[in-house]
Amino acid sequence: MAAGIPGRNRAVFLLTYEELLRRRLGRYEHVTALRPLQLVSRLSVDVTVADHSAITALEVLPLRRSSGPDPARASAKTRPPVATAIRRERNVCKVTFSPNIVQQAKIATDGILGDFVIRYDVQRHMGVGDVQVQNGHFLHYFAPKDLPAVPKNVVFVIDTSASMLGTKMRQTKDALFTILRDLRAVDHFNFVSFSNKIKVWRPSGLVPVTPIAVRDAKKFIYTLVPTGGTNIDGAIQSGSALLRDHLSGAGEGAHGVSLIVFLTDGRPTVGESRSAAILGNARSAALDKFCVFTVGIGDDVDYKLLERMSLENCGVTRRIREEADAGAVLKGFYEEIGTPLLSDIRINYTGDSVDHATQHVFANYFNGSEMVVAGKLSDSSADSLHVEVTASSNDKTVVLETDVSLRRLESESERHLKAAGAGSPAFARLAANFAERAWGFLTLKEELRSRLRSRTSGERQEHVRRATNLSLAYHFLTPLTSMLVDEPEVAAPGLSVPELASSSAANELPDDRDDGALRREVDRPSLSLGDNARGPVERRPARKSVTISKTSADGDPHFVVDFPLSKTAVCFNVNGEPGHVLRLVSDHKFSGVTVNGKLIGAPPPPGSRKHQRTYFSSITVVVDRPRRAYIEVTPTKVILDGPDRLVLPCHSTASVESGGLSVAIVGGANVTVGVGANVTFVVLLHRYKNPAPYQRDHLGFYIQDSEGLSLSCHGLLGQFVHEEVGVVQGDPGEDPPSALLKVRGRSVPAVRKSRRVYGGARTVDCWFARNNGAKLLDGRYEDYVAAHMFDTGEGRRRSNAA
Repeated sequence: MAAGIPGRNRAVFLLTYEELLRRRLGRYEHVTALRPLQLVSRLSVDVTVADHSAITALEVLPLRRSSGPDPARASAKTRPPVATAIRRERNVCKVTFSPNIVQQAKIATDGILGDFVIRYDVQRHMGVGDVQVQNGHFLHYFAPKDLPAVPKNVVFVIDTSASMLGTKMRQTKDALFTILRDLRAVDHFNFVSFSNKIKVWRPSGLVPVTPIAVRDAKKFIYTLVPTGGTNIDGAIQSGSALLRDHLSGAGEGAHGVSLIVFLTDGRPTVGESRSAAILGNARSAALDKFCVFTVGIGDDVDYKLLERMSLENCGVTRRIREEADAGAVLKGFYEEIGTPLLSDIRINYTGDSVDHATQHVFANYFNGSEMVVAGKLSDSSADSLHVEVTASSNDKTVVLETDVSLRRLESESERHLKAAGAGSPAFARLAANFAERAWGFLTLKEELRSRLRSRTSGERQEHVRRATNLSLAYHFLTPLTSMLVDEPEVAAPGLSVPELASSSAANELPDDRDDGALRREVDRPSLSLGDNARGPVERRPARKSVTISKTSADGDPHFVVDFPLSKTAVCFNVNGEPGHVLRLVSDHKFSGVTVNGKLIGAPPPPGSRKHQRTYFSSITVVVDRPRRAYIEVTPTKVILDGPDRLVLPCHSTASVESGGLSVAIVGGANVTVGVGANVTFVVLLHRYKNPAPYQRDHLGFYIQDSEGLSLSCHGLLGQFVHEEVGVVQGDPGEDPPSALLKVRGRSVPAVRKSRRVYGGARTVDCWFARNNGAKLLDGRYEDYVAAHMFDTGEGRRRSNAA
């Protein structure tokens, strides 16, 4: 994302981002990148960690520079960065990092401070694990510990093609030396290197871990020399044959967890090069007897091939960026899978108590990780949920089961979230349906994985459809959706304006940049949000709509007032002077709301009878409750001055709430301003790419919701929001038709006209009051001229014409 900020301007970016943290090596890790690229006067990071279980082992690491080593590995004694404050409670921890400009300079003068890292764990219950319940959905966390490690049978398949020459090969060798030291005595292992040719360290099969075997394996690794092409299919077949032979025997280690760790930095160039054939051969070789874990290094790897190979063979894939330390990433990856504790795990919820549960069958469980299952409760009023977990530990079967109290768990979750979100409306909004969103996220990831595993186009399209529905329903950013918001065209009858829909980045969803055909199919999806094979998605669509009222001042400006009870509209003109500020809504003493608009002049178009025209160049909404604040809208920017002063560009989409005010910008189209719960205004943005001499960028003002305005509300438009009008039509044969309007006991002559509203998108028939709305309006033109844009008219007397 990139944005240009004009000089002498201030911009505030508000980004809502959600991430389902993954437990790795016994810890959750939350990372905030701090790279302002300059020293800044105010810098503050506030992190709240909340969980229904007790928070344990919380630590704030030294700032982690991307180019340096992980400080957690460098030293067992780590200290938080300077200016870090930690407040800990049992279920909630709050961490604040706020270095001043001098402290920043001591860390880095280039403004690249590094990553602010918080690591923590939570106290998980033994047995079946922990269950959270919220609004008819549940999350089940299963992370057993203190179990004996299961022996593993592992074959390392390492790319030694010419492209691995240099740093990649050196870092890979260093990582393999470390991994060899971490193998346990009960494990069995072997190595396969591949380029044009396939080399097997011990052709006779997997060998047990002994000092002599480790020494000989190090010699083999040391002698690896990058050369030649990349025979991926042959390498996978060789590694698979070693494992199959080992598992078919009755010797020691035949009952352990078996896996291949496959590493490459390129695409297949030797032997079989078709992805479909390679994947089919890998499936046939594995036969669900072992898992394939893949690691891709650099930018030239076919990541889709590696990802599908892992997905189809119960493994995972890890991507190593070109500039990253391949050795460090490979070591960390192996640490995650190096200690299996269980295999063949099945988590069941008996009876008909659960609908649409996410993945609940897992091939392996590795120490320090976590299995998460989400689902919908078929009966949210049920008192309990029966949970049963079965798994294998070496050659033994483990069965765990219990009943959990749903009502107690839901009340606990509500209590902890309320405590964590005290004083933070944003946190409260995000936490209000976290269980449902987690279910949506996990279900979406399963659909994307299933899409990659699909064998037919029909299956693929079905998974695409379901995943796209979920993406739109929950506002997740995926390979199937975009965070760009199209400039909306204001619709004709039944006009609606798209409101801002926040996008949430779904973490670590499969990358799909190579699938051009798929992207073309789903760039502009028009799908039913409730049509989901896993059950209806009870969420609002990504872009909800609001109907805009016809009560407005737009264009020259032409004023239109809609009287819905009378089923009629009245219109009038106000020929103001450039520079004048017109009071559109005046309710300062009662609801505390005032709206003013400033006029600019423009020459008339050729052939016009007018000597000049006027338009609104800026509109200001001033509020006085609960505290004084204002929103100023121009064709290029929106200024919100409340508890904080924010400047937002009109060409970008944004949404802000501050001090009872809300602003939603649909980039280049409109700005919706909300005051409290029952007052809403919409400002249309009229801009020209190549304006003629008589064209000026300007604004249109529409009253959307006036329920919160008092009966004493006034102003050019405000005086009509709680009024009705009577119409006594004249001679039906007149052209144009005429009528007498009855307004506050006054008779106002009018003729039938048409007015274009919504930027010309729709025509409204109305009764037009001539002479600048004489008798229709209270008083004279001068009564509606404000001293300045923030003038609320407090203390003025308003004249009324009989």
